[in-house]
Amino acid sequence: MLEKIDFQYDEDITVINQIQFDEHIQLYEAYIRKYNEIMGIMKAGNSRPEEANATYSKFRCLKNGQSFALNAVILHELYFSNIGGGQYANSIQSSVEDLISRDFGSFDNWKLDFIATAKASRGWAILAYEQRTKCLQNILLDAHDKGQIVYSYPLIVLDVYEHAYFIQYGIQKENYINNFLYNINWPIVKKRADALLASCSHNSEDNQ
Repeated sequence: MLEKIDFQYDEDITVINQIQFDEHIQLYEAYIRKYNEIMGIMKAGNSRPEEANATYSKFRCLKNGQSFALNAVILHELYFSNIGGGQYANSIQSSVEDLISRDFGSFDNWKLDFIATAKASRGWAILAYEQRTKCLQNILLDAHDKGQIVYSYPLIVLDVYEHAYFIQYGIQKENYINNFLYNINWPIVKKRADALLASCSHNSEDNQ
């Protein structure tokens, strides 16, 4: 049984207001419920695997729903965790800035590319470390399960589905994107980057 994280709105969150936040949380919780419902059907033995078919089958629908719902849960949790930096919202740690500048040439280059990625995306914009190429990339997802690079590790996650901003911003998507950049929780991003670097270092030692 997947349990929800109890995200709370506070004054550190400035990219969205509480009405927008509360509506968005309800959607996140709905994905939790649907994932649990799907897993309950499968664990009860009601998925009909013997009838599995690539055109249509109950099993196919459940498996598609499983990955869609679980990706939605994870992405929303990453998003809610990396907004609301408060006094640290504009204080990117030097180690994170160096990592970004290494692969984008400069922090400003990354920001320009990230904004463009978010504007072009129908679902998510993600700064991720891609382990095959060993570099940071801004990744565009048009849906929870469409566009993700399998071997990537997310550092910054922005929801650009219309449900994420439309109540507050209407069609002013770019304003929402720009305000997000001023409300990133950089200590959380650093924690993710530190975990990534520690994992990379450990893997490197194992391969020696």
